[in-house]
Amino acid sequence: MNGESPTRVQTRTGHPLRRVAFVGNHTPRQCGIATFTADLSGAIQRLSPALDCTVVAMNDLGKHYLYPEQVRYQIPEESLTAYRRAADFLNVSSVDVVSLQHEYGIFGGKSGAHVLALMRQLRMPTVTTLHTVVAAPSPSQRAVMDEVCALSERVVVMSEGGAELLRRVYEIPEAKIQAIPHGVPSLPERDESKASLGLDGKQVLLTFGLLSPDKGIEYVIDALASIKERCPDVIYIVLGATHPHVKEQHGEGYRLMLEARSHALGLDGYVRFHDRFVSHAELVQFLAAADVYVTPYLNPQQITSGTLAYAIGAGKAVVSSLYRYAEEILAEGRGRLVPARSAEALAAEISNLLQDDQGKRSMESRALEFGQGMRWPVVAGSYVECFERAVESHSQRSLAVAPSNATGIKPRVLPELTLAHLRSMTDDTGLLQHAVHAIPRYEDGYCLDDNARALVLMATLEEARGEPPQRVRSLSTRYLAFVRHAFVPLSGRFRNFMSYGRQWTERHGSEDSHGRALWALGVVAARTEDSGRKVVATELFESALPAVASFTSPRAWAYSLLGIAEYISVRGQDGRVGRLGRDLAGRLLALFSECARDDWPWFEDRLTYGNARLLQALMLSGRWMGHAEMLAAGLRSLDWLATVQTTPGGLFAPVGSCGFFSRGGTKADFDQQPVEACGAVAAYLLGYRVTGDVHWHERATQAFNWFLGQNQLNEWVYDPATGGCRDGLHPERSNENQGAESTLSFLMALLDVLQNDRVENSRASRLSMPRAAVASRVIS
Repeated sequence: MNGESPTRVQTRTGHPLRRVAFVGNHTPRQCGIATFTADLSGAIQRLSPALDCTVVAMNDLGKHYLYPEQVRYQIPEESLTAYRRAADFLNVSSVDVVSLQHEYGIFGGKSGAHVLALMRQLRMPTVTTLHTVVAAPSPSQRAVMDEVCALSERVVVMSEGGAELLRRVYEIPEAKIQAIPHGVPSLPERDESKASLGLDGKQVLLTFGLLSPDKGIEYVIDALASIKERCPDVIYIVLGATHPHVKEQHGEGYRLMLEARSHALGLDGYVRFHDRFVSHAELVQFLAAADVYVTPYLNPQQITSGTLAYAIGAGKAVVSSLYRYAEEILAEGRGRLVPARSAEALAAEISNLLQDDQGKRSMESRALEFGQGMRWPVVAGSYVECFERAVESHSQRSLAVAPSNATGIKPRVLPELTLAHLRSMTDDTGLLQHAVHAIPRYEDGYCLDDNARALVLMATLEEARGEPPQRVRSLSTRYLAFVRHAFVPLSGRFRNFMSYGRQWTERHGSEDSHGRALWALGVVAARTEDSGRKVVATELFESALPAVASFTSPRAWAYSLLGIAEYISVRGQDGRVGRLGRDLAGRLLALFSECARDDWPWFEDRLTYGNARLLQALMLSGRWMGHAEMLAAGLRSLDWLATVQTTPGGLFAPVGSCGFFSRGGTKADFDQQPVEACGAVAAYLLGYRVTGDVHWHERATQAFNWFLGQNQLNEWVYDPATGGCRDGLHPERSNENQGAESTLSFLMALLDVLQNDRVENSRASRLSMPRAAVASRVIS
């Protein structure tokens, strides 16, 4: 933006628009969204010349493009910093509204999660156009889509089918959704275009767009062998280059297969491949020349197709495989639908159309009439009206919003989540146990406990931040390999301690370490989208689970239950995993019922270690089992534990490890361990999610702030200089050593808080509240 003050466009709602920013791919990048962004911004600029339309363009990995002048900022898709800087650029540029083009694959991170870093920081309303709405999203896709929609003032889809999915699957309010069709250009006459392309006398079938295996073009080629017998003048034009991402990963394998198939069927004169990304002018000529447009796509859930929209808007006869968008747009005789992967059905319908001039003209007439509302000037006007409504509602909310947050939770600034010290504690074998200050102690070797905790962190981090960078993937794989190596199939048990010389020092480890391993494996099985890690973790979880049935340690039950809760979240609670989960949870509840009294609502006669994890496991189990008594017992005991762990001055103070706390005795104040603060944060935040009571959120903040100096010694336990965490608090000083357990405890607690704040940001947006200002990033 050049610093000039463009003329305001007085909108129908009375809220003037001056500057609109489009975020998405843009030409000359070769993809459908790039073309759409260029077409939409251009159409709006032509409709309202006084508007300043600018573009923030997404660059795929390692690529650079010669963009036109309206592209004034570029974001490398994997750079989180660039997303935040783009938000700063838009905020200081007095943009009135952002038009975001959303497709999971164009943004960095798992399921495109990096775009959230931009959206969270924008001060103006965002109108998001969804180019994909998945009917059965993965957990990470669902999490990203939920927040994208929460942070958007309005959400645009290109079909009623997409709107129905948003309402039914994602529970987006009707008032927030607007259906605006894909824009289409005007076309020249068919005969004129055929002549210019050397297609005189031909009956032209056309499919255009970037090639990828899900397009199903091979079925049209197979059908052509039959079509040419009835229509000898037919020619099938396949127009478009191979999709850049497909080409990068698989080369030209798909195109070469199509060409070989065509040759083998004797169709060399009947199929013509144009292997290039065609200009807009060329596309218009080919589309005008087409007699029948064909979309043989294989994905039945596809909710939009720019190429099919172009064909209908141009008044073309269409034969298409059955998918969501085609079913909707080709209704009422505007096209013919066939089953996917059926060359026979394609051959019959295409041949019938080519031999039925009257029927084809009737179909073209209905398509052309429908397509009038899809012309770019009409579509551009609908978008401008949508932008106006977004600005109006955003302005009204801003005026109505009180200074405080509706949830009573104040925005805050959190430390960066850095993995620097964790990396320094990790070698080719796994995570070392202990450190002298921040220097690893090789002589103490490794343990399963810490590698399992690290695996929980990595799997959670993958889900929370999107597609992980290579270093995170590498750490996750290393920790999983350690856990796998610790397992002894013959005994069904894990070993815990390994020397620095890679020798196991015991036949099998403690029950608690076994439970922690199951927790980690359950998290990986549920949350990673890496197929290899998922399979390994799932098989190992199922192999190691039976041993828990004979365990007597309540904490081993609890850690196992945390893993079971993760496992059944994606695989269901039927079967032996669910049965054992119900049995273990029943044991915990029975233990509580036997020991608890009004003044001592606890499982045992002593408060020792890992206390909050017992309650977290009980409450999680109560939730998935629908067991009200279990949930109530967990909340009652958590409330008591929170009181025990709070000083008269309101500081978090976990039960000290030098003496613990026996019924009827005095609580030990020291040594205070980071692992207890970590467990408390997780349990308190679960209490908040279960009840919605802000009291629990305050307790979680209190426990987390223990790491940041709000403790009885007024000393930081977390060390921002190294990214590590000190090993605890003695009565008179902190323990300066920064071992694995302590560092992981801080990182896991920080990640829990970050994830909760992300949810609160989305909730605040849904409640029409300002976005919280959580300044945090992950540095690997």
